Amino acid sequence: MLVHTKAIVISALKYGEADLIVKLYTLSDGLRTYMLKGVLKSRRGKFKASMFQSLTQLDIVANHKNTGKLEYLKEAKVLASYLSLHTHPVKQALVMFLAEVLKNSIKEEENNEALFHYLEYSLQYLDAAEKIANFHLLFLLQLTRYLGFQPQNSTSEAEYFNLLDGVFQEIPTNDYCIEGNNVVLLKMLLGTEFDALANIKLNQASRTDFLKMLLLYFELHIEGFRKPKSLGVLNEIFG
Repeated sequence: MLVHTKAIVISALKYGEADLIVKLYTLSDGLRTYMLKGVLKSRRGKFKASMFQSLTQLDIVANHKNTGKLEYLKEAKVLASYLSLHTHPVKQALVMFLAEVLKNSIKEEENNEALFHYLEYSLQYLDAAEKIANFHLLFLLQLTRYLGFQPQNSTSEAEYFNLLDGVFQEIPTNDYCIEGNNVVLLKMLLGTEFDALANIKLNQASRTDFLKMLLLYFELHIEGFRKPKSLGVLNEIFG
């Protein structure tokens, strides 16, 4: 079936000497994988390797056979040209990290318009933003809403957060109940939008510890989720 849709590049893997295997998150059909033959060597081809940098937003025409195998990409053009996402050193590291998280989180081959539009908006926000030190924390936290395990948004005075059940509670009931600064920050971020992130001041230890907690939360709720290899680089940059 011929499909014309928006898409976001999740990953691009070199295959052989000249080919790319590209994973795109599409508005129409969720996660899809395409084989692009000769794209790394052909100068006159309709596809350029630069179009498939992580988290690039595309407009594509593709033939989806829906067999679970590699799909065929017929046309592609960059839909939203980023100003800084692929050139700013810190944002480059963030893009690498976020793309890894999305690759490990998004599994379904079905459309999820709300998730797509969230990614579309948040990436455009990151591209334009100047203060970005806490962006990844709120990005991951809001991502849980679209993946189906958003923390209970609580205004209660409960001192514990149960990572296993995703709820705030008065007493610990398992080994995955956290307390202290991470619970305070979690409550704060649950009521925050990207525009207000600059008002939240965190030191290196707080930011690193909260990110560690968030990634554990993802591990508990997504089967097969792995911590991104780029995590160390990110912690160094925002340390």
